[in-house]
Amino acid sequence: MSDSLAELGELATTAGGKVIGDGRQKTESLNPATFIGKGKAAEFADFCRRQNVDTVIFDDDLSPAQSRNLEKIFNCKVLDRTSLILDIFAQRARTREGKLQIELAQLQHLLPRLTKYWGHLSRQKGGIGMRGGEGETQLETDRRRVQDRIAKISRELEWVRQQRGIQRTGRQRNNWPLASIVGYTNAGKSTLLNALTGADVLVKDILFATLDPTTRRLRLPTNQNVLLTDTVGFIRKLPHGLVEAFKATLEEVVQADLLLHVVDISHPQAEEQIAAVNAVLAEIGAGGKPTLMVFNKMDRLNEHADGIGAGGVGTLNRLKERHQNAVTISATTGEGIASLLAEIGTQLRPKREFLELRVPHEQAAVIARLHKVGQVISRSYRGPAARFKARIPPQYHDEFAPYIVGEAQAAS
Repeated sequence: MSDSLAELGELATTAGGKVIGDGRQKTESLNPATFIGKGKAAEFADFCRRQNVDTVIFDDDLSPAQSRNLEKIFNCKVLDRTSLILDIFAQRARTREGKLQIELAQLQHLLPRLTKYWGHLSRQKGGIGMRGGEGETQLETDRRRVQDRIAKISRELEWVRQQRGIQRTGRQRNNWPLASIVGYTNAGKSTLLNALTGADVLVKDILFATLDPTTRRLRLPTNQNVLLTDTVGFIRKLPHGLVEAFKATLEEVVQADLLLHVVDISHPQAEEQIAAVNAVLAEIGAGGKPTLMVFNKMDRLNEHADGIGAGGVGTLNRLKERHQNAVTISATTGEGIASLLAEIGTQLRPKREFLELRVPHEQAAVIARLHKVGQVISRSYRGPAARFKARIPPQYHDEFAPYIVGEAQAAS
């Protein structure tokens, strides 16, 4: 409970708020009218009045009736966790696609909460949770027009999905494998993309620093090209509507040949965060994807914190036992990056043919081409022709067919 509330506080700060205090109540059953007990609600309301609090945020979803009743008791704005996350996404979205996705999720979340309560919006103030799109003003006048807006956005996002499919088909013509970086928000995904590819993606030590996906080419030490995509970060209790709205973006994850699951190994709840990410992956249909665990931020490990959930060496050792091929890195310092690149190459190796080739010495251009697109394992320049053992992507098989002697017998 305290961990979840601490994360809620981080979310509130990310949204631009200042946390004044928190509270909790143990109860056997939730109050259908006010979520918490009426006595506890009155106690919290008194605190809010004394501290001039203008927004109260609940860590769980509230029903429309609960939100309205609590606003009357607190006499201020009341949000739930979903509304807060939607607001943060609204702040972070930069592309047309991202803004559409957020607006769709916001409208779908707000619409049932405004039904038969048209004064609700007129009483709202600026600040956290008030960054609606065009549809928010339409909700004040005509529910039908809001539904039309939802339908229009859905059609636009379907067009985006089709465009992504066309782009993906174009990339697949190169037969380059696709790897997607996934992980809990603020685990260091964008920092890793920058470190591996030289990209210039925004990096900040805040939740949901980047939302829009970025794809860059990664050239492995094996001369293999990989398309690497950075995706939106996940979080516990990620709103289902948000997952649905972002499906066009998250298709990059579903279509990936390999997932790089980045974990902040220094975080006290690293194992819980892994479970949260896995739950979202399962929800979008990517639960069975080949996955390489990447334990990031090793530079922040507390050498003395080795208890369960301590975010230290003990947690790392447990996770390493569970994930045999995991790689431990620091995306910030570069430590472990070479091992990560090698493991990515190993994971994607089945996409390459291991062949033995014989190339006449005068065919220097062919030899240079082989070194450029393939991974040369061994070479010999003795005799009338050079002999190579190399791993070659299947799309180049026909190009080198005149020089192929056969399949190589063993890798070095």
